[in-house]
Order: sequence, then C-alpha cells, then structure tokens
Amino acid sequence: MPFFIEEPVLPENVDVMVKVAQSTTVPIAAGERLFGKYEYRQFIEKQAVNIIQPDLCHTGGIFEAKKLAAMAEMYYMSVAPHNPLGPISLASCLQLDACTPNFLVQEHVGNPDFSDLGVGYIKEPFCVKDGYIELPTKPGLGIELDEEAIREKLYDGKWSTPRWFFEDGSVADW
Repeated sequence: MPFFIEEPVLPENVDVMVKVAQSTTVPIAAGERLFGKYEYRQFIEKQAVNIIQPDLCHTGGIFEAKKLAAMAEMYYMSVAPHNPLGPISLASCLQLDACTPNFLVQEHVGNPDFSDLGVGYIKEPFCVKDGYIELPTKPGLGIELDEEAIREKLYDGKWSTPRWFFEDGSVADW
C-alpha cells in the first residue's frame, strides 16, 4: 500500500477531498497550497485528510505551523511539512519536526547537487544518514549561512511557479 496519496483533488474542493478520503484506506495528504489556520480549518474539522502538509514559508512560519500541527493532533492527523524551498526552509521545518508529537515525515527537494541540504548555502550542510537528518544544535535555526557562497548566487528576485507543458497538451504545476 502507498505511504500516502498527495492532493488527489485540488485543495479548494474540501468536500470532494472528504469523499475521496472516505472511499479509500490509503492515507490522504494535502495542504502545501494552504496559507494558514483558517484555510486548514475545514480540512481538519471535516477530516478530509490524514496528513497535513504545511509549507512554513507560506503558512506563517514555525509558530503558525505548530498551531496547525496541534489542530491536526486533536483529530489524530499527522504532519508532513512541505519544503520545496531549500536549506533555510528545511532548517525551520526540522525545528518544527523536533517538537511535534504527530510529526510523520519531512519532505525535501532532493536536488542532485545537494543544494537543498545546504551545499553552497550553509557552512555545515545537512546530511541524510539512514533516512534521517540530525537536528541542528546551534543557536536560532541551527545553521550558519555561507555568505561568500551565497553572494555568488544573487539574482534579481523574480520568480514564478514552475509549470510543465507536455507533448500531449497537458499542463502541470508543482
């Protein structure tokens, strides 16, 4: 059986998500596109998912994500923080993971150059060992930026959500 199915329908369709959840034994995960406790409320109260996936960079940071985790815990739901944004976001997620009793799994990008683990961004990149990343122990988020390496990567700040166009005419976003 799959570990879970992620967003089988768009997150705006909470009632449809409930129907999907009620029709399968495979756990349903969603939430990376939701932006705070008020958007999560229906998902949690209607038990539309088994696993919430807050993106700390979009949902209000560690404290707001901790509130979401507590809301989910009351309904026996797990938390799998969404993280497509790199090592600083990952450091924030790891802090949440460490203090969340209903934490399930931590997503990270898995770039071939290991930049998502901090290579070329933080002085002591994260290391995945036996499927785990050790919790940083330094102050703050536990990381120290490699300012020299980052300086070489500066850009103008323009960014848009990646979209893929396929030969059959279909379109996907991330």
